[in-house]
Amino acid sequence: MPKAGKNPLLQNPGAQKIETGSEDGGVVPTNRVRKRRVEMIAKEVKIESPDVKFLRHPEIENFAHKSETVYSQSIQPPANWERVIEGIRIMRSSEHAPVDSFDPEEGVASLQPKERRFSVLVGSLLSSQTKGHVTHEANQRLLEKGLLSADTMDKADEDTIKSLIYPVGFYTRKAKHLKQVAKICVSKYEGDIPSTVDELLLLPGVGPKIAHLVMIMAWNKVEGICVDTHVHRVSNRLGWVSHPGTKQGTRSPEETRISLQQWLPKEEWVSINLLLVGFGQTICTPLRPRCAKCTVSELCPSAFKEISSSKKKL
Repeated sequence: MPKAGKNPLLQNPGAQKIETGSEDGGVVPTNRVRKRRVEMIAKEVKIESPDVKFLRHPEIENFAHKSETVYSQSIQPPANWERVIEGIRIMRSSEHAPVDSFDPEEGVASLQPKERRFSVLVGSLLSSQTKGHVTHEANQRLLEKGLLSADTMDKADEDTIKSLIYPVGFYTRKAKHLKQVAKICVSKYEGDIPSTVDELLLLPGVGPKIAHLVMIMAWNKVEGICVDTHVHRVSNRLGWVSHPGTKQGTRSPEETRISLQQWLPKEEWVSINLLLVGFGQTICTPLRPRCAKCTVSELCPSAFKEISSSKKKL
């Protein structure tokens, strides 16, 4: 994973030349015909490797993709959100988090554009339910064996892939997914990867979080926020998101993504992921959050509540 000072997800995205919207910039044309072909090849792969949960494995990425029409109206930004973000940035700059330890560009900067984009997709698939250093090491082993391209991955033996990515979470299923993804990329994209969120979501094992991350890292396009369990948890604790039509928190990372996008300025969409992930790893931890060390606790509606609850149980 990237270092905090260099990773584009943590730096101010205003200085980056990142495209927004769904335009393909003339790089890879998209149309209804190609989408139908992708759906066809996905069905073909499913027939070859039968699996009832082929396109969505809850234990790998359970962020089911839902229509955003229900959430179309914008909402009022929460009070003091800018002060909270600035405070978290200061805390993040003074404390190293596990997410800051690895550079995703290590070893892949010299790859051809198609291969680099494919390596981003592979790394994103491997990272689900897996610690950063395990993902990094698995990605490096694939790189050393020359398998970070759709062509070589497609030709590789599934058992070989499985042995190289072990011990990432669900490595057996991910090895199968990587083979299926490589076949789709070779057959329908000439060895490249899909260039839209909708097409990425058709790939095995790819959910909204991975799709939006790949769009940012591979295609330099911002079409949504990457929300994992840390972003989901921290956003709810801060009272930034709510289930549609209620004052209760969101029930899934995908609901959190849609809720955040209704009010968070688009220039913050890239940096918010790494910002909250690192904060969630070091301060706003899943169990026993370190509220006493948090400099924005006075602005957090959940501050010290979980600590008090734990003491009562004890």
